[in-house]
Amino acid sequence: MPAPAPPRAHRRSAARPIVLVGLMGVGKSTIGRRLAARMRLPFCDADREIERAAGMSIPEIFETFGEEGFRDGERRVIARLIDGTAKVVATGGGAFVNAETRRLILERATAVWLDADLDVLAERVGRRNDRPLLVGRDARAVLGELAAVRNPLYAEAQVHIRSQPLPHEAAVDAILRALPA
Repeated sequence: MPAPAPPRAHRRSAARPIVLVGLMGVGKSTIGRRLAARMRLPFCDADREIERAAGMSIPEIFETFGEEGFRDGERRVIARLIDGTAKVVATGGGAFVNAETRRLILERATAVWLDADLDVLAERVGRRNDRPLLVGRDARAVLGELAAVRNPLYAEAQVHIRSQPLPHEAAVDAILRALPA
């Protein structure tokens, strides 16, 4: 009996970048890396690119320039990343909230909103202590406040995927099924 054929890369007709948006802890970076590997596309983490451009960590940028300064740099970096070539980009949780950044993403890319229950998100973000918006605060309460403001904006994304407490491959599979051909 012949061996099964290796999985084919997912093909898309357009060369638009795929940009993952959603609250912190939803898995944008992890899912983005796996999605890019499955699609055989480059992966970019916008937060890492912002840190590289600034020569500072995100917490240091927030401390030095405040959230407004960080968001300005974030918008410029994302504009550079979504240059019309096919790739997968994971954004920070607040990137899509900025009207100019959101407009750029919606015009130049396919935005995928990864959504999850607040309890799942709170458990995930509790594993790390490098999230400036959570310093000294209750993660679930902060996430609830952010969701109330951000979810209506995330809903503008062309694709909406619920991230379940399942292996990340389940979210990757859901994205691949939902992407326009």
